[in-house]
Amino acid sequence: MISEPSRHCTVELQALPSRIGQVRRIISAQLRYWHLDPLIDQAALGVTELLTNVHRHAQPDKSCTVDIELLLDRLTVSVHDHDPRLPTMNEPDSFATSGRGLALIAAVSESWGVRPVGPSGKAVWFTLPAATTASTLPPLAVYGSTTDGPFTSVTITAEDIAAQPARSAVVG
Repeated sequence: MISEPSRHCTVELQALPSRIGQVRRIISAQLRYWHLDPLIDQAALGVTELLTNVHRHAQPDKSCTVDIELLLDRLTVSVHDHDPRLPTMNEPDSFATSGRGLALIAAVSESWGVRPVGPSGKAVWFTLPAATTASTLPPLAVYGSTTDGPFTSVTITAEDIAAQPARSAVVG
């Protein structure tokens, strides 16, 4: 039996506020490509929190690597930095404006953790259950084969158009 291979994406960056939005868009686009749209919000929130922690706390530099990997039915998102200090989940004061990042990750993920990487670094990771949508998609049709292709005859009425909410084509 041949199983579906893992899917992997890596982004190296400096964890600066201007770059965090770019990484969110990269992660979102990659998950759309893998047909994992339902995981975009959770993955983007988690990676934002992890990159913010690198930006605020990592020493000696802010360079890091974001990895996302889909293996079977599990999406793992990890951020590796060069600071060997392990993060801790604190109970923030109710009026605090920060300090809830790891608690947010714990709340939206299936599991999370941290592991040392070599003598000077760590990886903080979280997992999300990947819906079976990606594995149950029909195979792509090969044009010119004996199939009819992915096209079907559909009739759209004015009522169908009126029932659909307005959508913007602006990427953002």
